[in-house]
Amino acid sequence: MSAIVDRRQNDGHKSAVNQQRFLRRYRALVREEVARAITGRKIAEADREASISIPARGLHEPVFSHGAGGRREFVLPGNREYVCGDELARPQGGSAQGAGGRASPDGEGEDAFRFHLSRKEFLDFFFEDMALPNIAKTHLTSIPQSKRVRGGYRTDGSPSNLAVVRTLRGSLARRLVLSASNRARLREIEEELAALEPEDPRAVPLLAERAAMIAGIARIPFIDSFDLRYRNRVVQPHEIAQAVMFCIMDVSGSMDENRKDLAKRFFILLHLFLLRHYERIAIVFLRHHTSAKVVEEEEFFRSTESGGTLVSSALDLALKEIGEHFPVEQWNIYVAQASDGENWENDSSRCRDLLVNELLPKVQYFAYIEINNAEPQNLWANYEKARAAHDNIALGRVRERADIYPVLHELFAKKSA
Repeated sequence: MSAIVDRRQNDGHKSAVNQQRFLRRYRALVREEVARAITGRKIAEADREASISIPARGLHEPVFSHGAGGRREFVLPGNREYVCGDELARPQGGSAQGAGGRASPDGEGEDAFRFHLSRKEFLDFFFEDMALPNIAKTHLTSIPQSKRVRGGYRTDGSPSNLAVVRTLRGSLARRLVLSASNRARLREIEEELAALEPEDPRAVPLLAERAAMIAGIARIPFIDSFDLRYRNRVVQPHEIAQAVMFCIMDVSGSMDENRKDLAKRFFILLHLFLLRHYERIAIVFLRHHTSAKVVEEEEFFRSTESGGTLVSSALDLALKEIGEHFPVEQWNIYVAQASDGENWENDSSRCRDLLVNELLPKVQYFAYIEINNAEPQNLWANYEKARAAHDNIALGRVRERADIYPVLHELFAKKSA
């Protein structure tokens, strides 16, 4: 039986096997830090590498050693400040102060262990609590490879890329050009010799000149370094495809921080999927309560408004943005909407009409999640009617992180097909 030990080094000159063992042991702590890092990241930056810090207090392993043994006496000096039962304050700086580390403001010293997570490791932890199948994880975490194709010939390269036919063709052309004058004179000599008798003394210099012409032609090398041609390979240029992703979210008072976190993970997952198909993705953030407006990502996730909800205002604004900035013939348009489902009763029917008649005919896909533990709201019922008229809309109800992927499962399956 053979045992193979992987001793390859990663970027930090650490054993890759040891790092994976470390991540498995402290998976819960790392997963919490990844979730915290996702909260502070922008959607377009969600799949980047990260440096993660976890508490160092839980990293120590138990160590067994022999005690001093025997009877020992200790003489402890007295003091004027403490008596039996007093509680001692923690020394400022902790263990890091004596070891040359940095002291923290709360006196606990440098108690965090910091290490680096690659892009794939970071996304693996992010997907772990979202119930993504392994095939979807592999699809999203892999880095697309550029395809190299034949791109003409070059004068230098590896012997394995030598183009023999092209090299011989160049060699033949070179030899024909360099020997053209000699061959022309050789033909003239042959004609003159054919007109003379064999015993004619004028044939002697012609025979000597013919031998010189033949020797001159033979001195031209069969293959010269100038003739060598090697197959060249270049990266095949792909047609640049561009897409725009509209993120629509309800920011009324009923959307708390937990619901916004679920919405952000939903948007991140859709963005990662689109990155597999488009080289350029623009992201437009639309927030709404009774009115809608285009905002930056920071305001999109952190602002909260009081009052009611008017979803049609966001759909109207999305149609306006598409008409002014994202022509349908130039952009692939995707819309992702997150809401708790609450909406004015008479406005939900208008939302259905906007979807069926104007928005869905212009977009590649419309994905809606309702983040609510209660029964489906009136907006959900109207969106189901819109789904009956168009097949480029997906609906899903989300109560926890694991519910997010099934909403987009239909989108993954459709693109794979």
